[in-house]
Amino acid sequence: MSESNPEIGRSVRTGDIVTNYHDVGEGAPVLLFHGSGPGVSAWANWRLLIGALSARFRVLAPDFAGFGYTEVPADIIYSRQLWLDQMIAFMDAVGVEKASVVGNSFGGSMALSLAIHHPERVDKVILMGAAGVPFELTDGLDRVWGYQPSIENMGRLMRETFAYDPALISDDLVRMRYEASVRPGVQEAFASMFPAPRQRGVDGLAHTEDEVRTIRHRTLVVHGRDDQVIPLSTSLTLLDWIDDSQLHVFGRCGHWTQIEKAAEFAALVGSFLDGAA
Repeated sequence: MSESNPEIGRSVRTGDIVTNYHDVGEGAPVLLFHGSGPGVSAWANWRLLIGALSARFRVLAPDFAGFGYTEVPADIIYSRQLWLDQMIAFMDAVGVEKASVVGNSFGGSMALSLAIHHPERVDKVILMGAAGVPFELTDGLDRVWGYQPSIENMGRLMRETFAYDPALISDDLVRMRYEASVRPGVQEAFASMFPAPRQRGVDGLAHTEDEVRTIRHRTLVVHGRDDQVIPLSTSLTLLDWIDDSQLHVFGRCGHWTQIEKAAEFAALVGSFLDGAA
């Protein structure tokens, strides 16, 4: 990890992409897949969970292509297949044959992709506020993917769209995420991924019912009841379609369960990974 910037971890070549990632702790490997908010990185999304899990597990948190500090070719075209190929190459590069995977929002769709297309590489699945099944674009997600950089817009997004309790969001946190969103090339990459009409982005991340029903892994589905970005109905769909699944819903919680309910979420995930949940 960089002393000056904790978002910068190690780097490894994954095909044409150089993936920035964090690798902390020892034990059974756990992959953490981040969401798609502006200025996001694996560290920004998962820093609290990394600390909580790394005492018992090897925690690996990569930046997807187009996010954080992962380096990509100039002519890259973003797609679910590109991100999936990157994650398989990442697992190969860091010597992980099989891992449990925790996916948040966009990362939930990628966790589903991994479980559907490479089931032998996955142990358990944890989906938090996950995309990856069909739903109608929410106003909240439209605001997230349509973000135009300004500190005011970032503040509104974090306090009014992501979090249930705006008091959780400090000015320093807003400034950090804003500054991350205006690094050279970041907004251009972000804007190219999910352009209007953004329902196409939702549909591009969605798996079919038949695909999701092939998942046989033990699966924990987690959602904030008051999520304005990804509707609770998506997790009810996942509970229905994934045979060996369970659902935990947090009241008074928006889209950032891992931050808004940090201790409870970490305990729930740790217990599930240990096999007690």
